[in-house]
Amino acid sequence: MPKIVDHEQYRKELLDKCFDLFAQKGYGSITMRQIAEGLGVSTGTLYHYFPSKQALFEQLAQEICEQDLSTALAELEGAQTLQESMEALGRYLVKNEDYFIKWTYIWIDFCQHKDSTKMLKTSIFKRNNQRYQEAICDLWGIQDSVLASFILSFVDGLILEKLWGNETIDFIEQCALLGKMLTAYLPRPTAEIKNKMDFLSGLES
Repeated sequence: MPKIVDHEQYRKELLDKCFDLFAQKGYGSITMRQIAEGLGVSTGTLYHYFPSKQALFEQLAQEICEQDLSTALAELEGAQTLQESMEALGRYLVKNEDYFIKWTYIWIDFCQHKDSTKMLKTSIFKRNNQRYQEAICDLWGIQDSVLASFILSFVDGLILEKLWGNETIDFIEQCALLGKMLTAYLPRPTAEIKNKMDFLSGLES
């Protein structure tokens, strides 16, 4: 009896393994043949699931976006105030520092080999950025998309500083400071954390 292959699950398994390959060689240097070799599959199989290296990277970025949101929100579960949630975010960044630095490096390398104006118009990247901003708004009850973008840029900036080798950056300390600033800036009801279970359920649907 022929083996039944869950193609969607197999595609995700291939994507999961691609992260380390991109981290080791960089987006610009690695070829589809090298990716196939690293995954232990034929180039024909790889092209069957991903028509090009950019298509593969875009799907990887989408998968990572969803995984990041799920793990981060689960990590922040239990926080009752914005301040507690920001401090939990700092601990989450510390716990996953190596991963975030590698992913940022991969992104920088990808951007170096693409036209930035065209890349920003690519639907997957616009959608991922929107997903991150929506998560911030839903988690902390923020209505201002500009503020949500600022928080996202703040976290990205901390990771970049770590990537540059800035040893003075302390994720927990910086996130705690941001929590104090936001608590003072936002209306009191917004400083109370919403029930995240509904949002987590939305991620899975």
